[in-house]
Amino acid sequence: MESTRGPPQVKNKAAAPVQISAEQLLREAVDRQDGAIQTPTQRFEDLEELKEYHGRKRREFEDYVRRNRVRLDNWLRYAQWELDQKEFARARSVFERALDVHPNNTQLWIRYVEAEIKGRNINHARNLLDRAVTRLPRVPSLWFKYLYVMEMLGDIPGTRQVFDRWMKWEPSEEAWSAYLRLEKRYGEYDRAREVFRAFTAVHPEPRTWLKWAKFEEEYGTSDLVREVFQTAIQTIAETLGDEAVDEKIFMAFAKYEARLREFDRARAIYKFGLDNLPRSRSMALHSQYTTFEKQFGDREGVEDVILTKRRRLYEEQVKENPKNYDTWFDFARLEEGGGDVDRVREIYERAIAQVPPTQEKRHWRRYIFLFLFYAIWEERETKDVERARQIYDTCLKLIPHKKFTFAKIWVAKAHFEIRQNQLTTARKTLGRAIGMCPKDKIFREYILLEQKLYEFERCRTLYEKHIMYNPANCQTWIKWAELERGLDDLDRTRAIFELAIGQPVLDMPEVVWKAYIDFEEEEGEYAKTRELYERLLERADHPKVWISYAQFEINIPDDEAADEDADEDRPVSDEAKARARRVFERAHKGMKDRELKAERVSLLNAWLAFEKTHGSDEDIDKIQGQMPRKTKKKRKLDDDSWEEYVDYVFPADDQQTKNLSNLLAMANAWKQTGGKITGGGAE
Repeated sequence: MESTRGPPQVKNKAAAPVQISAEQLLREAVDRQDGAIQTPTQRFEDLEELKEYHGRKRREFEDYVRRNRVRLDNWLRYAQWELDQKEFARARSVFERALDVHPNNTQLWIRYVEAEIKGRNINHARNLLDRAVTRLPRVPSLWFKYLYVMEMLGDIPGTRQVFDRWMKWEPSEEAWSAYLRLEKRYGEYDRAREVFRAFTAVHPEPRTWLKWAKFEEEYGTSDLVREVFQTAIQTIAETLGDEAVDEKIFMAFAKYEARLREFDRARAIYKFGLDNLPRSRSMALHSQYTTFEKQFGDREGVEDVILTKRRRLYEEQVKENPKNYDTWFDFARLEEGGGDVDRVREIYERAIAQVPPTQEKRHWRRYIFLFLFYAIWEERETKDVERARQIYDTCLKLIPHKKFTFAKIWVAKAHFEIRQNQLTTARKTLGRAIGMCPKDKIFREYILLEQKLYEFERCRTLYEKHIMYNPANCQTWIKWAELERGLDDLDRTRAIFELAIGQPVLDMPEVVWKAYIDFEEEEGEYAKTRELYERLLERADHPKVWISYAQFEINIPDDEAADEDADEDRPVSDEAKARARRVFERAHKGMKDRELKAERVSLLNAWLAFEKTHGSDEDIDKIQGQMPRKTKKKRKLDDDSWEEYVDYVFPADDQQTKNLSNLLAMANAWKQTGGKITGGGAE
């Protein structure tokens, strides 16, 4: 029988008492290794054995390079072996063969040159370096090797010739710096300046000019340093553009002047840099300028720094959006605070040159204020009257008066001429405005001017023209009437009011009526006042008119009291109260007939207030008995929805109250008849 065996069973799964780590295994493996294998030393007994060895090794190297010519390591090991055997001619031959395969390999050229130098074959090394830089003129390491060899030999003129050859290829800044270090080591500062001129022509970056300025500061004079900085700013702007001008040049230039205690020069440099550099590329320059003014300047200098910063901010904003007139306002105000007249004029001229692109009045509203501020500034600050007059005239020529105009410009021009004692010119200006583009404000200002001059005939003429231009303007009628009343011409005043209330269209007719009524009342013409109220009620049956009418009746003095002092308190007569009640009753009856509930409530409230002041308790109760009660109702709207509103129910109109009163009357009659029903009914 065959027996089946399963996998071996591990009986003891506990950890071994001695644990071995991976680190321990690796350490033991290293300790058990044998020592490093050393190459056996060969000893040659005679010259023939040495030659045989040389031949065998050369055949091996030749086999290597024949099998793989492009592998540089084979050539280098071959040449190094020949050098070890002091076979310089053979090593040179190997290098030359390698250069035929790898003519552009920098490492091979360097090893070849170092081999010649080590073998003290200096002329060979120089020739090799000359060949190398001719073959690979863009490899700096070959040039530096060549220069090192020439300088170590003490051939300084030859070293300069090598540098000059290299500089014709316009190398990197490192090469130019090496040339400059050579000239400084041997004290040839004039030659170094010539190198710097060529250096900055090839690399006109700001850091190159800063190196030259530092050199002149160390070995030259202050005039040379200033010349370098000035040339740098001009050259960079011409060759690389204004965007390439760096704030570091201005900062270094200003710091140099500050070290020389030339603070005015330094301040001028800071200002020039801030004026010509955009704000985004001159933050550090402005910060340094602020520090400079705090250290060496006065209060005016610090304020000038802040002024310069804000000026540059406004310049950027107007450059981004030249039609933003609010920015121009702030800019001009800033310059006005600075006190520079030429700069203020420049800003205003630049601002008014930004004419609105369209002939829409909304685009011109802010623009015209530039002319107003400009002219006022010229008049007040510079006292240049002719220039201010030209500014006003220029503004008036620009505005398209056929489409729209601005009364404030005409008025400002007229006031300006008055301040210059040119009354005729001011009148011509306002007359021209009325003729070209009449407006209510122009009429009002012209009339006010003539009133101040006591030219009342001119005022009447202007009022007539104003009425012809805009007969619906109630204020014009009222002002004209007030003028005539002030001149004690009451008939003309009444005629003006009659013309006013007779106009078919008025913007505020109630104002004219009130002014007319107040005029007649103040003049003591109570009959005419009452007549005016009656005429007004024919046109406007409004609760306020009735209430005013009632108040008028109360305030009419009696004949006996008319001669007394008006300032003394006098009681209201019964006749006046009766007249006022008749007015209230007429008004209430009319509104009740027309079912004007809201107006009726207003009238009753005023009537109740009147009775509380002038009436008895019985009169008060009578009016309170007519006061309505509020009730909420619903009504259907056009969209089939319902809304809740407040309605007034008056006692006299309440049907439920009437029904209740009838029922109570019938009950009382039945009681008096002893329960008998009259009119053919049964007991």
